[in-house]
Amino acid sequence: MKNFFNFFNKKPKIGIAFGGGGARGFSHIGVIKALNEFGLDFDYVAGTSVGSIIGAAYASGMTWKEIYDVAKKLKTKDIKTNKIFFMPSKTDGIETLMKETLGDINIEELKKPFSAVAVDIKSTKEVCISHGNLAKAVAGSCCVPGIFQPVEFGDRLLCDGGLQNTIPANIPRYFDCDYVIAVDCNSTRTYGTDSSKMIDVLGCSIRILMKSNAVKGYMCSDVMIASDNKRFKSTKLDGLDEMVEEGYKNAIDMMSQIMLVFQGKFPKKKLKDIDKDEIDFI
Repeated sequence: MKNFFNFFNKKPKIGIAFGGGGARGFSHIGVIKALNEFGLDFDYVAGTSVGSIIGAAYASGMTWKEIYDVAKKLKTKDIKTNKIFFMPSKTDGIETLMKETLGDINIEELKKPFSAVAVDIKSTKEVCISHGNLAKAVAGSCCVPGIFQPVEFGDRLLCDGGLQNTIPANIPRYFDCDYVIAVDCNSTRTYGTDSSKMIDVLGCSIRILMKSNAVKGYMCSDVMIASDNKRFKSTKLDGLDEMVEEGYKNAIDMMSQIMLVFQGKFPKKKLKDIDKDEIDFI
């Protein structure tokens, strides 16, 4: 009889997805601070680009303060190692950061199940990496075209997962999560222009494409923690404390809904099946 009641009162399986956004991802640390304070623990973690760095650290069991202390010591030269302007860097800096922080380990050795999202420019398919070398997988997920050289991962050539899935809220659902909390550190990625100059029109067009890319994350998440980090540059490491506070505040604002999710009382989304054939799971 006890097992019968446990079946109907089982704890929901909950995933968290950290989105991309370059240095604006520092606000993810503030979100984790709020989650730590409320004692909330997730069953699955996914991340794209900078979200894969923060997500891997979270999946390893690091607290928000431990992640913050690492971020505070970061310098641009630690990430982009090539000093020649307009010359893409190798991702050695990202790989070194991951190895020094979490060890030269495989994803399977993390405390929580974790996936890094990248894109294979050979096949053009989205790649969900749940096995293999952690540092290499995260480097591939963070490999912004033109900023970094593509990363070899087996027979794949990886670039930034944000090319196809900048907020990977769909990924935890493939691993049987009942709910997904997503974190968008670049919610103001799109804004228009009054100018008809080519450079301004192209810039606006790129921002529109970025917005359409993020829509899937909003559709597939149950609760979205969205931060307005427009005043910070995605390529600069300035503003760490302000971004951490922004993420913390946004998470606290959504905490009543997040708590309902953990209690299994939040209404579940009825999502249409997402075609797995469009994703390469490794």
